[in-house]
Amino acid sequence: MNLLELLIVPLKVTIGSFQHIMPIVFACGFTVFLITYAKTKLTATQQEKTIQYLGWFISITLISFHIYRIGFDNYNFKTDLPLYLCSLMALLLPIFTTKRKFWMFEILVFWIIGGTLQAVITPDITTGFPSFDYFRYWIVHLGLLSVIFYFIVVFKMRPNLKSVFKSFLALQGYVLTMVALNYVLDANYFYLNEKPKSASILDYFGEWPYYILVVQLSVIPLFLIIYLPFYFLGKSKTT
Repeated sequence: MNLLELLIVPLKVTIGSFQHIMPIVFACGFTVFLITYAKTKLTATQQEKTIQYLGWFISITLISFHIYRIGFDNYNFKTDLPLYLCSLMALLLPIFTTKRKFWMFEILVFWIIGGTLQAVITPDITTGFPSFDYFRYWIVHLGLLSVIFYFIVVFKMRPNLKSVFKSFLALQGYVLTMVALNYVLDANYFYLNEKPKSASILDYFGEWPYYILVVQLSVIPLFLIIYLPFYFLGKSKTT
């Protein structure tokens, strides 16, 4: 493969590769800068507007990708609808960043840290840089993490113990909805009928349907682990 082909043909994303690590490093730097700048330089109104702009940017990126796929690619409603959890959250970001409702935060904080972080560690991307799918994937997943940490640090939002169970129950509602849609569409959204083709943590949980049961049993312990730093932070402020 010559240099021109390397520039044109999207490279495959593998765990630990340059294409995997670089967007994570960039997003970490961007998030730290954004939060620091917002806390030190922006008024309360400007802080709210900034996160709204970021929410819209992430959501529009996702919508544009699907419009592009519908117009110029073989769009498949069984596999390509934005119904996976991270895509659905990205679509809802403009509402979340505008309304800033606590009940939304206490659900999303566990979904994003528990689910999106796993998608960042083990990316499921069909094509790599410089494809539209590559940029869509990282903007959505890393953008979700940037938004939730902005809410935690800038707006000082904190989940409580009840939030763990609210988020879990909301997740069950999502799962039941996906079960119904998968049946109607003969699809595999949320990987309820088959594990992803790429490497993921589900590979350690057995075959279908056992990995679904293992995931369900691990959700509350995982959410409790995510909650622990908030618990200890709250305890330290009261002593």
